[in-house]
This record gives sequence, structure tokens and C-alpha cells, in this order.
Amino acid sequence: MSAKTGKAPPLTQKKSNGSLARRRSEQREAMYWAEAQRLSHTGSFGWKPASGQLIWSEESFRIFQYPPTTTPTVELALRRVHPEDRSAVRQRLDRFSRDHKDYQHEYRLLMPDGSIKYVRVVARALNDQSGEVEFVGAIMDITAAKQTEQMLREREAFLAEAQRLTHTGSGVWRVDTDEAVYLSEEWYRIYGFDPSHGLSAWKSRVLRMHPEDQARVKAAKERAVREKTDYQVEHRIVLPDGTVRYTDTVGHPVLDASGEVVRFVCTMMDITERKQAELGREALREAQANLARISRVVTMGELTASLAHELNQPIAAASIDASTCMQWLAGQPPDLEEARAAAARTVIDVTRAGELIRRVRQYFKKEISQPETVDVNEMIREMIAFLRGEIVRNKIAITTDLAKELPCVVGDRVQLQQVLMNLMINGIEAMKETDSTRKLEITSRPAEHNEVVVSVNDTGTGLPQERQEKIFDAFFTTKPQGTGMGLRISRSIVEAHGGRLWASNNLPHGASFHFTLRSGA
Repeated sequence: MSAKTGKAPPLTQKKSNGSLARRRSEQREAMYWAEAQRLSHTGSFGWKPASGQLIWSEESFRIFQYPPTTTPTVELALRRVHPEDRSAVRQRLDRFSRDHKDYQHEYRLLMPDGSIKYVRVVARALNDQSGEVEFVGAIMDITAAKQTEQMLREREAFLAEAQRLTHTGSGVWRVDTDEAVYLSEEWYRIYGFDPSHGLSAWKSRVLRMHPEDQARVKAAKERAVREKTDYQVEHRIVLPDGTVRYTDTVGHPVLDASGEVVRFVCTMMDITERKQAELGREALREAQANLARISRVVTMGELTASLAHELNQPIAAASIDASTCMQWLAGQPPDLEEARAAAARTVIDVTRAGELIRRVRQYFKKEISQPETVDVNEMIREMIAFLRGEIVRNKIAITTDLAKELPCVVGDRVQLQQVLMNLMINGIEAMKETDSTRKLEITSRPAEHNEVVVSVNDTGTGLPQERQEKIFDAFFTTKPQGTGMGLRISRSIVEAHGGRLWASNNLPHGASFHFTLRSGA
């Protein structure tokens, strides 16, 4: 109805308005469709193989980078196809047009600026009213997806290579079923599985875990699940050929929205080389300790005569004092005062002998090194007393120049005693064949960097210039009865204590051996 006349508009005007509305609606739909294609980088096409007619949407022209005024043809499209893909694309189009079946394929486009696009084509075969076959389809620019896929593949390759180089595998396992969600290639390699076995290898791993380690690994994982914390555990893997691998596994929990543990992300590092090195170093330390002990035995064997003399003195004195005590007691009346004095002297003599035996036993004892605070000057005085018999027997004058208020060092007392004794005995041996004054001097002094320097100086034959470093080589000796290990072991002990040992000649004759030790200050 007209607002002014109250009459209905003419029928022709209603039809005109309806057609206009439809056209506007169709235009909007076409605009939406074109915009959707532009946003999704998806063009549409129609192709009739029999006539060669090809229709492209606006986005299809953009994808192939042809102006919309261009008449599209199959040959025009093939010009944009990458030369390496063109032959295969042509063959597929021929087959599709011959078989009249739906098709899809992917290929590359080489654009005028040299850039490469990846496209995916999907088409459906239809029959028009005349029965002619027509393909209707879509062409999608998947370059961004391909680039992302390529980047992910490269990252995966880099990660796999990094895991291979570091011998570190990774995986993800579910808590509720204890099933693997993901396992890296390096994980399979560490356990000795073929990756083609798939995720089922996760359950089989327990069979290759060392029986002695299984309970400990299980307890660590159960505690981590219960407490919702990380876990770290080392365990061994026994491969089918008997090879043993050592691993260090770290797991991190993944929680759901309610705070419950649902998964664990874990890494496993093959630490076999490190463990073998540690075991090797431990074996080497034990071998060095045994060798050092053997060296002490050999050295003490050379001192048997002096030890016998040292022990004979307190034992003989104790025997005399005991006899004297008995005589005083046998008197009429017994002289208790003299007997008491003789008994006291006996106790002193026996204590002296016992102390000497204790020192010898301690020197021979095989035990784990126990660092302690060592008074260097006291150690020097102890070793002088220990070797007193050898010094006197060889008519050697011994002097000391010990720094006052010398800081203590931290180390193994017995090992440091061995070093000092080796150097003192070497000095004594070097002076046995000399006719000049035989003098052994031992000095101590503080040095830079919180170190203490101990020197053993003799007036013996000295060292040939070309042999000053060679004397520290294993099995090198200048003594007919020497083992060639004393100085080598002494240097190893000093270096293990953070110091160094070296030798020099004295003027006019003789040699000096010096070693440094870190003070405990």
C-alpha cells in the first residue's frame, strides 16, 4: 500500500524490486565467496577437457599471478608449474581427463620473481546437461603450510642429530596406563630397539633394565607421581649381546586442569663413557694405592736392619730394667723404691717399642685415603726419628731449618710421610759412596698462594743435567737395586694433593728435592 494514496504499487514494480534484491543478494554472496577464497588462499576452477575450456576464479588468477583479463588455458597454467614437476603434472592431467575420475595432487609453481609456491588441487568429475565431462575443483596455495612443515622437519632433524651427538633420548609416557606417547630415535638406540617396533618397545624396556636397578627405578617414578615432582635416577641397561650401558633419566610431570599428573616428559642420557671413565679412574687410584703400598714395603725392606736396631734398643732396655726390678724385689728386705723405678723404666721402654711398631703398621696399612690436618714440621721431625738408625749407621749429619708458625696442610698423612721418606732415603743412598762430608738438610718455609715448600738437600753425587726430569719417569732408576717407582709415586702423591715435586743440583755438589703442598688456611 502506498502511504500517500493507500493503493498497492503496480505488479511490475514489485517484480523489479524483487529481481534487484536477488541480484544484490547474489552480488553479496559472490563478494563473500571471493573474500573467503582470498583469505584462505583457495581458488576455484572449472575445466572441460573435451573443449579445453578453463574457468578461473579471481583467487586462482592471484595464485598463478596472471592478470584477470588473461584467458586461462591448461598450457598457460603449465607454464607456471615448476620445471621438475611439469612432466608429471601433464601426465596426471592426461590420465584424469581420460579416466573421468575425481583427482587430487600437489606440485610446485615457479613464479616470475623466482619464488616457489606449493599448491594442492582437488577436483570432482561431473557431467553437464549434454553429457560432457567437466571437472569442478579448488586450487589451494599451501606454501605457508609446506614451509612450516619443512621447518618442523628441519627442527626434528636438528633435534635428532643433537640427541645423537649427546647420546640423549626423549619420550613421553602416560601415568594411568604406563604407555609411551612418544619416543625419540635416540631412545630406541640407547635401549637397542629397532624404531620399527613402535611404542610397544616402552613396555619391553623393563626386560632390558638391569635386575638390580629395577626396584630403584620403579620407586623413584612412583614417588614422583605421588608427590607430583621431577625424578632423576641412574640405572643400567643390559643389551641382548651382554653389553651394559649406564643411563641417567630425568622426568618432569605434566598436570591436567585439576592438578593431577597425567604424563611425564623424560630424557635419558647414555652416560656409559663417563661411568667407564669413573670406574677406570677408581681402578687407577686403587692400582696407584697398591703400587704405593708395594713401594713402601720395598722401602721398608731396605730398612730392616735399621728397624731391627731401633726395636732392639727399647726391648733390650726393657729386659734389663725388668731383671733389675726382680733383683730389687728379691732383696732382703726388698727395695721397693728401686723396683718401682725399674718397673717405670720398663713401661717407658715397652711404650717406645710399641710406638715404633704402631708407626710401621700404620705405614704398611692399606686403607682408603682420609684427608686430615697435617703439621708439616711435626711430620719432618717424626720421619727424622723414624730414620734415625739409618742416618746414624751411614754417619750422616742431619740438620733442619723449619719455619716457625708454618701453616698446616690438608692431606693423607701416611702418603705425605712416604714422599718425605722416599726423598730422605734417596739422599742417604746418594751419599753412601762419597768421601766428603755427608750432610742431609731438611727445610720448610711458607710460599705464595697459601703453599708450603719442603726441601730435602744432600751432599751426594748430584744429578746429571740431562736426567733431572727423567728421574721422575716410571721404572727409571740410577740404583742397581732400585725399582724406578719411588719418585714417580712421590710425584703422583704430591700432585694429587694439589702440589708439585721437582729436583735441582746443589753447588758444589749434591742434589735437592723440593715439593709444595697447599695449606689449609
